Parts: sequence; structure tokens; C-alpha cells
Amino acid sequence: MKTRITELLKVKYPIILSGMSWISVPELVAAVSNAGGCGILATGVLKPEQTREYIQRTRTLTKKPFAANVTFYFPGSEKNAKVIIEEKVPVVNYSLGKGDWLSKEVHKYGGVVIATVTTLKHALAAQRDGADALIVTGYEAAGHGGAVTSLALVPQIVDAVNIPVIAAGGFADGRGLLTAFALGAEGISMGTRFMNTVESPVHELQKKLSIELSAFDTIYTDKFDGLPARMADTRGARRLIKRWLNPLSALFLSRKIANLLGLPWGKIFLGIMLAGPKTAIQMARMATGFKAFEVGTMDGDNINGILPLGQITGIIKDTPKVKDVIERIIKEAHEVAKQVEKKLK
Repeated sequence: MKTRITELLKVKYPIILSGMSWISVPELVAAVSNAGGCGILATGVLKPEQTREYIQRTRTLTKKPFAANVTFYFPGSEKNAKVIIEEKVPVVNYSLGKGDWLSKEVHKYGGVVIATVTTLKHALAAQRDGADALIVTGYEAAGHGGAVTSLALVPQIVDAVNIPVIAAGGFADGRGLLTAFALGAEGISMGTRFMNTVESPVHELQKKLSIELSAFDTIYTDKFDGLPARMADTRGARRLIKRWLNPLSALFLSRKIANLLGLPWGKIFLGIMLAGPKTAIQMARMATGFKAFEVGTMDGDNINGILPLGQITGIIKDTPKVKDVIERIIKEAHEVAKQVEKKLK
């Protein structure tokens, strides 16, 4: 299969693993890359030394191209970015921030930069800042998807930019891949589908839950971690939404943020103090959200934790190996293409 994305990333198939905190670890990243796609290593909740360790571990598990992501919304993200640059990771994915300086540094060693966006404005800005490709994330996606569905968002951005687009949000099979091509995208990025695979570190109870739930069993709100995000509709998710926070909560929770990311607590504390009440509440939500994500995904706890889950979970009915997922998608895409061709005659 040949698209602008397979050529840009030097991979066999235009199928990308979303960079999901606590989920997109070296073992899952390598499994996707070894199967012909491109895995994205999530670094958002890692300390710089952990980021370096994860990159090096990924390299021991695959000789194929892989990526690492930087989420500029998270405190300490620039330190992780510098580690990624020092390690010369072949593909760097960034989101929720300005990536001009990152693009410049990655291009110096011949790397590829992919920006994740949810709006046309941000897509144009990322292209202007030097991104080589875009992951365009629609409303259907798990985690931080946009406010517009992939069906409407992807073609609008494809028509407005010159760089290749990877469609994300609502993709899990060959029908989805073919649809992405029809919308003008050059590939797909999947989170929920890869989350429920043998190689995924997510708790088995959550994989089972993703099979049981339908497209109607998710919640989209900014009450989880301060940004609009989609999670499974569970008791833990409902509890987190109802939790009342005030600016002082952020000061109390700032130590948790600092400990998680290995940053000086005083610096985080001062930053929250100077940011104002609105940002302070957002930071408080981020701190509580971080812990809930970890407890939900790793411990399978749907009372105290939450599970990022896309609406596409409604068509996911098994827990296969990553290699089988990718091979199945490619086979289905060819079969569906033949069926569509017959209908067009």
C-alpha cells in the first residue's frame, strides 16, 4: 500500500498508533511498527529520564520507524522534547502548543514532524510552523478529540493544507481506512482499537468493557482534565464530572503534578498562583484527571478511575494481536474497495 504517509514515514501501511498516556508504551509501539504501521510513544506523563529510557527500550524492540509525542499542555513537556531531539527519534508528534522551534530542531537531524490538530486554524498554524503532516482528530475519538466529526473535519482540512493528513477518531477497520482515503486523508491513526489488543498494557477488565460498550456509552466533557475529552461512561467518569473544584484545589494538587512529572514543586505552585483562577481550576482538573486515567487504564478501576474510549468501540468485538488487527484492516479495505467499485458501475 502506497500513500504520501507511507512514503514520508517509510512504513508499509498508513496505520498509526495514537500516543496515549500509560497505554502507548514501548511494547505496544514496537508491535505496531513491527507489523508495518508506525507506533507513537506517549511521553506526556513521563519524567525526562523515563522518556529517554522508553525511547531506548523501544529501539531494542523494533528496528522499524517509530514516533514519540510531546503534549505541550503538560508541564515539563519541553524537557521531554529536548530528550526526544537528543535521541533523534525519527518521527516526532506534537499537540496542544506551538511547534515551530520543535520542527526546526527535528528537521536538523532529518526527522519528520507530525502535528495533532482538531481545528482548521490549528492545522494552518502547524503547516506554517513546519509540520510535515497532520493528525486530524475528530469528535468521535477517545481522549482529546475535537468538536467536529471526522467526516466533516478531515475533508475541510485536507482541502486547506498542502501537507498529508492522517485521520483520527472513528477508525478501527478496513471500512474506516477506505473512508479516510475517500475523505482525502493519506492514512489513519487509531487509539481505541489498539488499546484493546494483546500487546496493550491496559487492564483486561477494560479491554472486556470496550467490547461490551456501544457508541452510545461514552461521555465528552472538559470536566475530566480541563480539556474536552471522551471517556467511557462509568461510575468513575460520572463522579469526576460532578466533583467541585475551586482555585485553591489547584494549589493543593500542584504537588501531585510536580511529583508525577519530576518538576520543582515551588515552580508549579508559583505558576498556578500567577495564572489566575480559571487556569488554576483547569490545572486542578488536570491533576485529578492524571491519576484517574492511570487508575482506570492500569488498575481496571471504574469507580476511582476513568477509561479513554472512542465511539468506535461499538464495532470492536475482540482482543487480537496487533499484527492481526493491521492485516485484517488491509484485507478488509481491499474487499470493501471491490464492493464499492461494483456499486459505482
